[in-house]
Amino acid sequence: MQINQPRAMTDHFVEQGMRHAHGGTAAFIAGKIPVQIAPVGQIPRAAIEALDIHDGNADDSAVELFDVERGGDVTFHGPGQLVGYPIVDLKQHKRDLHWYLRQVEQALIDALGILGLPAERNPGLTGVWTSGRKIASIGVHARDWVTWHGFALNVTTDLRYFDLMVPCGIQAVTMTSLDRELPETGVTVDGVADIVAAAFARVFELEAISSSGIAARADLSGV
Repeated sequence: MQINQPRAMTDHFVEQGMRHAHGGTAAFIAGKIPVQIAPVGQIPRAAIEALDIHDGNADDSAVELFDVERGGDVTFHGPGQLVGYPIVDLKQHKRDLHWYLRQVEQALIDALGILGLPAERNPGLTGVWTSGRKIASIGVHARDWVTWHGFALNVTTDLRYFDLMVPCGIQAVTMTSLDRELPETGVTVDGVADIVAAAFARVFELEAISSSGIAARADLSGV
């Protein structure tokens, strides 16, 4: 089993967001990083020795494994997921990663409520559930109290990929998606992204601006 190092593309977005965060602006990188990515598994360094990946119904030969610097356990990223990297300077909020995790959960719960899906926390576990099924995974890291990594919200994800692993190290967990829970709504990743970004802005009391708006501000600051 080969475990790869983090992708340079992801590192680029993190470094870009870190610069904004240190400059007093919280960055929110949401979407498909930046397009729908090929199926990959993320494995936190602390979890590699306890890795449990097994045969399933999806094509495990098509899933690459990546070693990442975040908390949590093994998880899956792939097409149909909204993957968000909120990059927030917690020195401007609260220097407490547990508090931050609960805020990320709340933003996702609020967004799902707007989409018509009741969601909740699962006491003692990190992530977001609906009717006992897990719909969003969260794993974060912080450097100088600036957060990176983030969450994966299953929108139209092929859930068979989760059969290849023990998602987040939780035995017997049932993974679900917005499409499975609300099949009649025709949800899309792009449509969900705007709602989630707005929910994060409300929870963290920040202004929601587009990536083009961030670029425009950076250009003006250099004048």
